[in-house]
Amino acid sequence: MNNDFTEGYEEIESPKVDENKSMKFFTEWILPILLALIIAGLINKFLVFKVLIPSESMLPTLKVGDQLFVTKIYNTEKIERGDIVVFYSKELGDLLIKRVIGLPGDEINIDDTGSVVVNGSKIEETYVKHPDGHSGNFNVPNDKFLFLGDNRANSKDSRLWKDPYIDKSEIKGKAQVRVYPFDRVGMVR
Repeated sequence: MNNDFTEGYEEIESPKVDENKSMKFFTEWILPILLALIIAGLINKFLVFKVLIPSESMLPTLKVGDQLFVTKIYNTEKIERGDIVVFYSKELGDLLIKRVIGLPGDEINIDDTGSVVVNGSKIEETYVKHPDGHSGNFNVPNDKFLFLGDNRANSKDSRLWKDPYIDKSEIKGKAQVRVYPFDRVGMVR
């Protein structure tokens, strides 16, 4: 006869082992996921964000449905004429994406053929395929910018706004890379 009382019974795990499993699950799964979400949120808030092109105003450079990565702009003095920039329009109450044509202090003249003259010199705009007859003269104030769409015939841009100038504080970022559709992935120019 066997006097071992434990024979035939399953051993019960101690609570310490359960705590170790819980801690291991937390450190191997929950903690990395939380850290990844925090890092992604910080990158999105301070470095890079993604935009979807909703209209034809930037054709042929950007098409409806294109998705872009945009880098945040903290120093507007680095913005150059020709950059494609995301900004907030108080007049329209929306984020827009257009091309920088006028920098602070510039004198811009647009004739009825769509030719753009900046500070007395005509600029070459090979990206404009559909000019229109909207003309105008603009003197860009300090700390403000003038934006036009590449598809001038179908772009509600600075030429048509009550206040054609966007303050530097409303500039959010510079378009850098098209990430979708996959057959058009690449730098945005």
